[in-house]
Amino acid sequence: MTNLSIIDEFVLLGLSSDPDIQTMLFVLFLGIDLLTLIGNLMMILVIRADSHLHMPMYFFLGHLSFLDICYSLVTVPKMLHNFLSQKKTISVWGGITQSFFFMTSGVTESCLLSAMAYDRYAAMCHPLLYTVVMNRPLCTAMVGTAWVMGFLNSLVNNLCVQNLQFYGPNIISHFSCELPSRFPLSCSDTTPNTILLARFSAFLGLVTPPLILFSYSKIILAILSISSSKSQGEAFSTCYSHLTVVLLFYGTALFRYISPSSGSVL
Repeated sequence: MTNLSIIDEFVLLGLSSDPDIQTMLFVLFLGIDLLTLIGNLMMILVIRADSHLHMPMYFFLGHLSFLDICYSLVTVPKMLHNFLSQKKTISVWGGITQSFFFMTSGVTESCLLSAMAYDRYAAMCHPLLYTVVMNRPLCTAMVGTAWVMGFLNSLVNNLCVQNLQFYGPNIISHFSCELPSRFPLSCSDTTPNTILLARFSAFLGLVTPPLILFSYSKIILAILSISSSKSQGEAFSTCYSHLTVVLLFYGTALFRYISPSSGSVL
């Protein structure tokens, strides 16, 4: 230990080590990021400006757009900087900050997607009582709960990471500094941190996906009970966009955290 020094930064390998490919990736992700920011910002402004859109579905959609903006601001600027920089590093505290906001956004979005699934369930299965059930106080409480869950989950996990010591390797085979990527680099015992993160993840996995599955099982039964095929298509179209977002969110999460870890893909 006398020959080792505490590291104060991590090296992010990113998506490629080829300069030409990095330039192309910079242009690609810059365009995607700008479209994401402009599209979601326009969505928020339109929802706030149009009184006809002051409904539970669009209330949730506005918060979902804000979360997408948070995702972009947390990870993409640093990734774009590293594409054009020779020194692809992030400070330890910068990594903790990035990890905190990334986890907050991820957990909040997971909870928010569950709330939106319940909203679709109420609209499809109880249309006459929809405005009574999905009143503004309930919608505000559901969104507030989602943000509190995301904040507390991220706060507890990232506070515990500050007790870890990093002396040796500081290379992360990713473009962002997430908790699972930092655990193998610590010379401290990360078992308590791993167990804590696993328990929070298990709790989230046992609450939010079942709520979504329950809501859509009821929605599918309600749609199948409709005699007209045209009416069935119209009813399903009101849930198609949300279901697509759910599949993309959980599909990419499973691919990222369950697939075997590897280095740069290019």
